Amino acid sequence: MTARVSHHARQARRRRSLAVASVVALVCVPLTSSTVAQARPSLPAAAASVPVPAGSSPVAAVATSAAAPSASAGADRHSVITWGASADRQGAGPADRSYRLVVRTSVGGSNARIRLTNAFGAYPVTFTSAYAGLRRQGAELVRGSNHRLTFGGQASVVVPAGATAYSDPMPGKLAAQADLVVSLYVTGAQGPTTGHGMAMQTSYAAAGDHAAEEAATNWTDRISSWYWLDAVTVQTTAEISAVAVLGDSITDGWASTQDENRRWPDYLARRLQAAPDSTVQGVANEGVSGNKVLADGAGESALRRLDRDVLSHPGVGTVFLFEGINDIKAHSGVTADDLIAGYREIIERVHASGGCVVGATVMPFKGWSEYDEAGEAVRQAVNDWVRQGGEFDAVVDFDRVTRSPYDPQRMLPFFDGGDHLHPNDKGMQAMADAVDLAALRCDS
Repeated sequence: MTARVSHHARQARRRRSLAVASVVALVCVPLTSSTVAQARPSLPAAAASVPVPAGSSPVAAVATSAAAPSASAGADRHSVITWGASADRQGAGPADRSYRLVVRTSVGGSNARIRLTNAFGAYPVTFTSAYAGLRRQGAELVRGSNHRLTFGGQASVVVPAGATAYSDPMPGKLAAQADLVVSLYVTGAQGPTTGHGMAMQTSYAAAGDHAAEEAATNWTDRISSWYWLDAVTVQTTAEISAVAVLGDSITDGWASTQDENRRWPDYLARRLQAAPDSTVQGVANEGVSGNKVLADGAGESALRRLDRDVLSHPGVGTVFLFEGINDIKAHSGVTADDLIAGYREIIERVHASGGCVVGATVMPFKGWSEYDEAGEAVRQAVNDWVRQGGEFDAVVDFDRVTRSPYDPQRMLPFFDGGDHLHPNDKGMQAMADAVDLAALRCDS
């Protein structure tokens, strides 16, 4: 159910976008944080100097632009994101606590690195120790798999407010579709924390430092969010790339089965792994429950978080844009033209970065409490443009896949998670199955 745009048309549009970006780059204008991020310059290797809290062990202090994976790790290998989750502002966290975070990889590779983010913090956060291992069950790790992570050669790292830090590469290989467990011991945390609220995955917490332990004995507190961790990357062959899905609660997995990795991007990742000729194998789920394209609210808007949550990650060749229902049903006066303008800006920025964009139609929501005819009219107009506008590099018609043939404004009951907006596991799988895998390749 994927509409394809001709190769020549896609390349022509991307050349125009890159040409415009080049002209803009030649004009002498002040650089904002947004334009710097869009330009994606080579990142400095040196870490910024940040004061270490009294009593702390030696740390490597890393600023936002430091120690990120290089675009190319060699002539035949480069870095690609294998897991990602959008960051948002969370409540204040305890100052002396360990977190055991469970994530599922997509593409396999070597020299894995994690990214820690303090994007929404007001104060520096000290990660006194960090480990990564493989999960056996629950909070228990495979024996001998838990290894210390370092940052600039140091066992600890201070991440300033608004900054991110990459770990040094971990030796060995990390398999595709593996349960990677990142254990962090955090000290000195104060004020708001940074994390992903609706993980649909049980992780664990404990008082004190238990990051190095492989047993589950002390990990008695169950948590349903990921804290501070927002990306895992691996090195793989140069032809392999990733797709980042920019979405809302449907992409985030609401109404799918907890702890079973049945969000639609999870099903897509499994399809890509099973396709021997697919060069797109990494999948980063950058969905945020309640997120909008145009306005902040549940997380920063898609327009504001595009650079941080998508374009900053290595190996992302394709952006899959599937948002808009929250803008429509909010009754905030958003018109079809408003939403289309937001889509166009995202397309232009991704094209300017050298990537391509797959767009998806907005799914039916009749029966949801905020449904009305005015919102439905906006949805229909937006979907007509997505299908026929010709500005996406490819289109996936999720509306057509999930709607009832007897009432097209309503989701097919077999796919309905119960609230008439979010699909269940079967609906999630149907969505992933509707994606033409070849459409995810920028060079197709």
